[in-house]
Amino acid sequence: MTDTFFKMVELSQAGFYCSQILLIIGLEAQGKENPDVVRAMSGLVGGMGFSGKTCGALTGGVCLIGLYAGKGTAEEMEDSRLNDMVRELVGWFEEEAVSQYGGIACDNILENNPMNRMARCPQLVHKTLEKVEEILSANGYDVSGQF
Repeated sequence: MTDTFFKMVELSQAGFYCSQILLIIGLEAQGKENPDVVRAMSGLVGGMGFSGKTCGALTGGVCLIGLYAGKGTAEEMEDSRLNDMVRELVGWFEEEAVSQYGGIACDNILENNPMNRMARCPQLVHKTLEKVEEILSANGYDVSGQF
């Protein structure tokens, strides 16, 4: 297990969930803290408010790519490759989740059983973080070893 995986477990034990954990790790990699962003990510947990819809690991991963490549101020320009990076992550996640769990919704991944969360979510969130790092690195973002 990596230090990042243990950090994710620590954050989970502190009451954070998939999408929040991904953004906390991404912000820390940039030397930042932003409780407002972390708080906003809480709307994505558990498939958007624990409704069981699209997995928060996917939506959080997409937001993490946006943290690096998106537009944040009127003066900034969005990276022209942002949507391609997002589509790459979505395609990869669909392959992973559909082959293992039959879909990308939390309900699919957990098989409508919240007890599966501890067995399935940590690995899926960690794999998602690794894929985000791979995508960002391939597009010229220096994130090696930061996650």
